Amino acid sequence: MADTSDGADPKQAYRDAYADWQRHLEGVHALLLDGNRLPPEQIKGLLNREARAKERYDAARRRLLGVEE
Repeated sequence: MADTSDGADPKQAYRDAYADWQRHLEGVHALLLDGNRLPPEQIKGLLNREARAKERYDAARRRLLGVEE
């Protein structure tokens, strides 16, 4: 996925960050809701990737709304 978080196009950065977060969230849902099993170290990595993707999405959303911290 192309990194568009440099502010060149806030709408595209938001779309990309949202899609990336949803992709990682699907993995979390597969683990928690669908019963997929993973070794503990992979669970930690899965949760960390989802959390970082959510942070990128939140930052892109704030930029789009004009309420950057």
